Amino acid sequence: MTEHTPENTQLFLTAAMPCPYLPGRQERKLFTHLTGRRAASLHHILSDNGFRRSQNLIYRPACEGCSACQSVRIVAQDFQPSGRFRRVLRTNADVTVEVRPPQATAEQFDLFKRYLSARHSGGGMTQMGFLDYEYMVEDTPVQSVLVEYRLRDHPDQPLIAVALTDVMPDGLSMVYSFFDPDQQRRSLGNFVILDHIGQVLSANLSYVYLGYWVKDSPKMAYKAEFKPLEVQHGPLGWIPLANV
Repeated sequence: MTEHTPENTQLFLTAAMPCPYLPGRQERKLFTHLTGRRAASLHHILSDNGFRRSQNLIYRPACEGCSACQSVRIVAQDFQPSGRFRRVLRTNADVTVEVRPPQATAEQFDLFKRYLSARHSGGGMTQMGFLDYEYMVEDTPVQSVLVEYRLRDHPDQPLIAVALTDVMPDGLSMVYSFFDPDQQRRSLGNFVILDHIGQVLSANLSYVYLGYWVKDSPKMAYKAEFKPLEVQHGPLGWIPLANV
């Protein structure tokens, strides 16, 4: 089997497609496969250069004339929760957290479909069946986990949120998360990120990788609230968002 290293990694470019974040623009992605014994090290090196994993692929935007997508990470050691975030933590004090192997279940899939129907109706992922979801969760060549969140005091302890997360040498990379759309008062999307910050601090690591942030995209605005935030800025490496 050929071992992929930064020196021999072959990169591919997708065809142009409508941008999901900025109307009227086209997106293209640069990607490669993660395979072999060095998949984890290649994953870390490319992630440090702004790439993101999706199953056994790792990619980054390569759009002509546009650099709006910025790969961002939270500096966990310097994070100070705002008053609103402290309220989110108090509201969810009755939530239990369990870190599990990346194995898909029917319970997760039911929550996943309800989340997509309520929050991303009409998006491409709404067509996913259980097998597609299973591939999304389990087709990983790197160390990944599923983090499940349940209501501790409810008789059935229902599942209310799930995060698919990659374990990195310097932190946690949040690949995809979803939650119960009927639990709006809990701000579960923010709570899951806050919990990941706590897990990173407990492990004495440094960062929570949040994927891409687009300044002019309303659906991405929440990420900028997790300060201090760093963005991957090409040859300059990771720099504070405030300096961009």
